[in-house]
Amino acid sequence: MPVTRCFLLASSLARLIEKERGGHHVTEGYFPDQTGRTTFVRVVEGIGSLILVRHNSGEQVEEPTELPRNQTEALLDLAQGGLVYRHVLLSLGASRVQVCRFAAPGSLDLVSVEFDRNEHARDFQPLDWFGPEVTDESAYRNRSLALVGWPETPEVNPTDAALNSLLDSLENRPGARRRAQQRTWIKERAAS
Repeated sequence: MPVTRCFLLASSLARLIEKERGGHHVTEGYFPDQTGRTTFVRVVEGIGSLILVRHNSGEQVEEPTELPRNQTEALLDLAQGGLVYRHVLLSLGASRVQVCRFAAPGSLDLVSVEFDRNEHARDFQPLDWFGPEVTDESAYRNRSLALVGWPETPEVNPTDAALNSLLDSLENRPGARRRAQQRTWIKERAAS
């Protein structure tokens, strides 16, 4: 089962990523929880799906069903809460990176990194362009954003190091990884 870590992202850096990589327009509508499952509807670039998420033994299994546009629109109208965001995919070595630029009902930028194994997620050193980690804060999950609302979010200010690290990542330059490894080495030396 993939493991995901999630971080806040400076809005200006998220705009740069969107400008460079584009992304997909996504609308989601969420329905109230039911025992053992949740349901929501998702529209990606005009293609709609009803998604049933089953909660089995601590795992969440998504079962999507494609829907015609008129049914998708009807379900979005009936949803208890919804989101509109831009979804941008990046790669960072072997890890899959997703940037979400939420536009409605509020503004928020998140970056999440997906790993195949727990130890890879645990050992991952966030790059300079990542903001504070919010992985364990359920308030930053899509379902919670749609049904509960926006959490109090600290402003993430970009730095020169963050911008340089992001540019390295966008250009697939090894400097991004090397600087992260150097930071780890420096922190280890400082701790000893």
